[in-house]
Amino acid sequence: MRNFSIAVLAALVLASCTGGARIDCTVSDAPKAQLIVRQLDVNSYKTLDTVRTNAAGHMRYTVPVAAGEPEFVYIFYKDTRIASLLLNAGDVVTVTTDTLGHSNISGSEESVKLAQTEAASSRFWSRMLAGTTSAEVSRAYIDHYRESVKYVLENPRSLTVVPVLFEQLDPQTPLFNQYTDAILFRQAADSLMAVYPDSRFVKALDKEAARREQVLKVGNLVANAPRSGYPDVELPNTEGRKVSLSSLDAKAVLVHFWDSSVAAQKMFNLDVLVPLWNKWNPRGLEIYAIDVNPDKAVWASVVRAQNLPWVNVNGGYATVQAVSLYNVAGTPTSFLIADGTLTTTTVGGVDAISRELAKIL
Repeated sequence: MRNFSIAVLAALVLASCTGGARIDCTVSDAPKAQLIVRQLDVNSYKTLDTVRTNAAGHMRYTVPVAAGEPEFVYIFYKDTRIASLLLNAGDVVTVTTDTLGHSNISGSEESVKLAQTEAASSRFWSRMLAGTTSAEVSRAYIDHYRESVKYVLENPRSLTVVPVLFEQLDPQTPLFNQYTDAILFRQAADSLMAVYPDSRFVKALDKEAARREQVLKVGNLVANAPRSGYPDVELPNTEGRKVSLSSLDAKAVLVHFWDSSVAAQKMFNLDVLVPLWNKWNPRGLEIYAIDVNPDKAVWASVVRAQNLPWVNVNGGYATVQAVSLYNVAGTPTSFLIADGTLTTTTVGGVDAISRELAKIL
């Protein structure tokens, strides 16, 4: 025991003196295998080194870490990330893992927290992918959003809040995409700046907080303007250009939620909406069709194949916000907006829609 303690103490002193952090990693099923050590550089990976394990699957590596500037370091086996670490200068971290990334980490409190945030994100995506209705997907998003807000508020001095705040639903959609999220970003940036003023991650967070504060100001101006009688939605069309519901200049707008992966709902387009469009569009009808299927490639293919002439939008996983705003429990569901006011009841089939349009147009 005495020799072990001396060895650990020596390793701690060595890592501290050299301005680095040491990783002792054992990959149980990868003897004499190559591991890739990568470091996060704000928004991209930088490869530090390729290290070969010994016959027992063990490797040791020292990462340069400046005092007061923790580093996010990741170990890859081929294309699989098998360990995620947040290292401070002087850390001596022990990692036991396998080639699938089932890891156990000790010696770094921040790395343990980072693993917890990644586990929470993994649970969220499992729920999202398992969801069979728009309501289930929406619930998964809301729960994860609230859990993430709680984590950021409860860990004001931990750099692990940075990847939580920058989590993406898809390349164009951040998890935190509300105007008011600027308040959370500013609070987190100010708290971390007091602890890690030289960290490039904190500086990036501070810059993002400032950007979001500007957006919040604009949002407040819009919110204080005369309000419409319906929740506004802004999502990208098949060309990637965002189209807002409020930008449509029409006497009546049918907001139609559908799922392009369901055959019956694709037929609904041709059997119900196209005849409706042909009859009422010349008299002032516009359709704003929101697809809840996160697979944009499938959606765009259906829109092109059916030659749908109205406004077609799909925000990927961000569409769950529109689903929540309109309290959509299933698809297809349609709402009618007339004279800037949302009808109080969900519009039904073609006959019901036609009766409503006859009153308006």
